[in-house]
Amino acid sequence: MGREPDPGWAHGTHVQGTKNSVLCKFCGFKSTGGITRHKHHLAWDSSEVSKCPKVPPDVKQFFKELFEKSNQAKKAENRIPHFDDVVDLEDDDEDKIPSFNEGQSKGKRPIPSSSACASNKKTKGPLDKIFKPSVTSGKKGGNLVGSVQHKEVQKKLRLEAVQLFCRWLYDAGLPFNSLKYDSLGPAIEAIGRYGCGMKPPSYHEARVPMLKLEVEHTRKILEENEVEKATYGCSLMADGWRDRRGRALINFLVNTPRGSMFIESVDASSYSHTGDNMFKLFDQFIQKVGSESVIQIVTDSASNNVSAGKLVEAKYPHIYWTPCAAHCIDLMFEDIFKLSHLKNALEKAIAVNTYIYNRTLLLNMMREFTGQKDMVRPAKTRFATAFITLSCFKANKKALRKMFTSSEWTNSKFAKEVGGRQTENTILFLAFWNNVNVAVKVGGPLLGVLRLVDGERKPPMGYIYEAMDRAKEMIAASFKNKEEKYKAIFDIIDKRWDCQLHRPLHAAGYYLNPSLYYNNPRVEDDDEVVSGLYSCIEKLALNEDEQLMIHTELPTYRGAEKVFGYPIAKKMRAKLAPAEWWKQYGSSAPTLRKFAIKVLSLTCSSSGCERNWSVFEHLHSKKRTRLDQKKLNDLVYIKYNRALRRRYNMRDTIDPIILDDGNIQDPNEWLAGVLEDEDEENAPVHEGEDLTYGHVADATGVGEPSYNTRRATASQRGANTSTSSSRPRRRLLDEDVGDVDGEENDVMAYKDFVVTSDGDNDDDDGEPGYDDLDDD
Repeated sequence: MGREPDPGWAHGTHVQGTKNSVLCKFCGFKSTGGITRHKHHLAWDSSEVSKCPKVPPDVKQFFKELFEKSNQAKKAENRIPHFDDVVDLEDDDEDKIPSFNEGQSKGKRPIPSSSACASNKKTKGPLDKIFKPSVTSGKKGGNLVGSVQHKEVQKKLRLEAVQLFCRWLYDAGLPFNSLKYDSLGPAIEAIGRYGCGMKPPSYHEARVPMLKLEVEHTRKILEENEVEKATYGCSLMADGWRDRRGRALINFLVNTPRGSMFIESVDASSYSHTGDNMFKLFDQFIQKVGSESVIQIVTDSASNNVSAGKLVEAKYPHIYWTPCAAHCIDLMFEDIFKLSHLKNALEKAIAVNTYIYNRTLLLNMMREFTGQKDMVRPAKTRFATAFITLSCFKANKKALRKMFTSSEWTNSKFAKEVGGRQTENTILFLAFWNNVNVAVKVGGPLLGVLRLVDGERKPPMGYIYEAMDRAKEMIAASFKNKEEKYKAIFDIIDKRWDCQLHRPLHAAGYYLNPSLYYNNPRVEDDDEVVSGLYSCIEKLALNEDEQLMIHTELPTYRGAEKVFGYPIAKKMRAKLAPAEWWKQYGSSAPTLRKFAIKVLSLTCSSSGCERNWSVFEHLHSKKRTRLDQKKLNDLVYIKYNRALRRRYNMRDTIDPIILDDGNIQDPNEWLAGVLEDEDEENAPVHEGEDLTYGHVADATGVGEPSYNTRRATASQRGANTSTSSSRPRRRLLDEDVGDVDGEENDVMAYKDFVVTSDGDNDDDDGEPGYDDLDDD
């Protein structure tokens, strides 16, 4: 349909041979500015245009009103819209907004989906009604997108929107970190597409219908996990904890090659956690997940879980019960730090930390010497608390020793306090640092293994067997292979590894990892590895035919034949994750390939169950104590599964885990000189001077046993000192390792000096004291 003719042409004619000249039919005046200037000539509303003396009054009034309406429309368009104004965003030349649902009343807008922004880039908002894109390049005037006026209006609108949004953020007390979630951007864009006048969700909408919709949306996100679970199997992970209300909660997650997904949290406060009861609970979730898909169930090694695991294996012959590798390594740390000299060093380190952190001036002095670095304050962490504490002392050793030999310390009031002198003695005592060195040498390699099995970015099943062997080799090398120095440590490690951690799945993972298998020509002679592989084949293969097929295909893998022998397959053995390598180059042995992927994709720990404890505590806070278990589970299901999905999307499954010495030591690269023996006694206090820390120790007497101090202190408390007074200066223990100078286990004296500035010894700042060292 053509455009309607301008009403000005009813009273004027175009002058032939000209571009914009119009001849007035009333007075014969020829205007040269086009039809618009001719209409001003008739309306008498412009001082820059001559007025027609013969125009009829009705024609004059018509054009005058026409220009007034046009001016009002332009003012309305140029006005900055307020969010209280409802603006119709419909426009004929834009893509259509999704149609209304059937039966929906006219005038109501549909709520667009969060993905509509990506699929419909031309949907208009309030600014698009005001500012138009320029059709003709170089066009002057008008409200164009990208113009200075457009940018100013856009900046002002955004400032108002962000201010109001942040006002709600502050009112709700939400953390600033919540702005980093990738779900915020689509939500803001959806609000912008709706336009002005959108009402926020109601209390009921957020609690009931929207919560149900988001649960379903999360289930759809996890559909890929369900496919992988049905194809390659899964691990069922379980771990219990107590929340702030004292409830005993048990979290259940499922781990597949596509990552972990949270299933449910069970409130188990109403029954005793015996082996039989735990078995019934595990059995319930095995049936819920699908017994045919479960390969292993991973829990900690508590006695009730061990008993329940045996019952699970008895009922389901194809399912392994596997203790959490991270928990077992944590128990290794705990056992190691029960050795007298390491326990003594840890307690003294805790006493030093507590003394310093309870005194603001002393804490500020320490930070000046350490370059504003804080010491790790003793606290109950999930794993390796003792090692982290002592390794922090190792990292700040020079700064601490320099501080306690400085004039700032000597002239301070703390140097004159009994507790201050005890703290100084600890820092200057050479045997304390020898024990710290022993702890770091032992803990560094174990921490590398712990981080390997505790992560979820890459499945560690194909590496844990070799990683533990290499960790032991590193510990032995750090003691220059003198067995008498690390024998007690190895006894502790082997006790946990042999009776708890080592499983056929770990041996099979080692055998099926091409980067490790082909580099060890003697692997076929290792009865432990081969037996573990055959045990897994017998347990995990669905039927006898599948078992026979796997054994038939094993020689092809063993001899690197067919596709396994291609140059690119050999080259990628150490450049691809094991499961990924089997997917690409295992076509010559299809049955064995499926079995290998099933084993190599398994997790080794149930740490993922613990990571959503903070989710529960955040969601079930004091403000939400009335949330029932169902809604709490739904909220955790949404939040934690979305977090797991984000973690999986950021993972790197292609790159393999590298177990060379450098990478095993990665967690401690910041600890320079960990593996070298240091000449503690001859280390100079100040560079270029002959004064050594050995001289300082001799002068201060910190190397001498402090029997009198301990007896005197105990007498002041009225304590019984008969046992301590008869203790010899040096007692050789079977568990002693490392080069440890004679010293007495006299840390009890420190407890009397762990006092706050006001004189009481209550740790009211939240800092854990000695009671926090009790075993869980």
